[in-house]
Amino acid sequence: MLYSFLKFPAKLAFYIWCRHLRINQKDLLNSRGPVLIAANHPNSFLDAILLSSIFKQPIYSLARGDAFKNKGISKMLHSLKMLPVYRVSEGVENLEHNYKTFDDCIEVFKNNGIVLIFSEGKCVNEWCLRPLKKGTARLAISAWQQGIPLKIIPLGINYNSFTSFGKNIQLNFGNDITSKNINSAGNDTYGTKVQLINNVLKTQLTNLIVQIKPAGEITIQKKFTVPVSNFKKLLLALPAIIGYILHAPLYIPLQKFAFKKFSKIDHYDSVLTGMLFILYPFYLLLLCLLFWFFFNGFWWLSVLILFPFFAWSFVQVKNQF
Repeated sequence: MLYSFLKFPAKLAFYIWCRHLRINQKDLLNSRGPVLIAANHPNSFLDAILLSSIFKQPIYSLARGDAFKNKGISKMLHSLKMLPVYRVSEGVENLEHNYKTFDDCIEVFKNNGIVLIFSEGKCVNEWCLRPLKKGTARLAISAWQQGIPLKIIPLGINYNSFTSFGKNIQLNFGNDITSKNINSAGNDTYGTKVQLINNVLKTQLTNLIVQIKPAGEITIQKKFTVPVSNFKKLLLALPAIIGYILHAPLYIPLQKFAFKKFSKIDHYDSVLTGMLFILYPFYLLLLCLLFWFFFNGFWWLSVLILFPFFAWSFVQVKNQF
């Protein structure tokens, strides 16, 4: 229920916080399961929010288990179609809960659903592919053993920045990996199948992810810059200035708070976006009340249209890096 309720406003917010989105296979956004999306994990829970907001069918996301410790939060996360995966660092005693999560994923696949797994396991803000965990292969093999025609879709998620608002994003989908692909290689043992799946997935993700060495700012700009015409800059210049002035009282305090608290653990970008998503409607409501109090008529309704437009205008013409 909560997932469906938030999906529409998330789509609307997407057009502000994402400046430009390039997808190499847009038809896959209409995919029906059983599908396991195997992606890299560069930007915390923002990765899952991005895909959930643009895919037509609901997506179940596997998330770090320690986020589910609180019962209230755990219930909320489950309503957002998030399922816990525990690592050894989160307590060996919790690892048995992963069997329940895998069983839940199998049920999703049986109902032709989609599951998103971050095959690297841990989120790190960087432009490279890290070693893959075995969870993707194990989940796929488990589904195949039960006769489920699951396909794995590799996905490279690429951001131009992990600190600036208004993203240039590239989603690069790879070729399906199926049980037929794996079995045709003649590897019958469980261990060799796990290794083969990881090798095939690694080969694809290596080509789907924009991999840039540290301090490669010039390469980042070359890969992600989206040209903006002078006409568009001129047309949006005034709305952009207005947008910056009107939104600074909300954005700047939240930006400073998020950077201070979360920049060292690679969650800054996601936390800031999450706070803006939650608080922006209240900010607009406050402005509507002020317009209603100080002006006659229905001028307050203009806030709901013009303020998001001003914010979008600023994102379109601001510095991309």
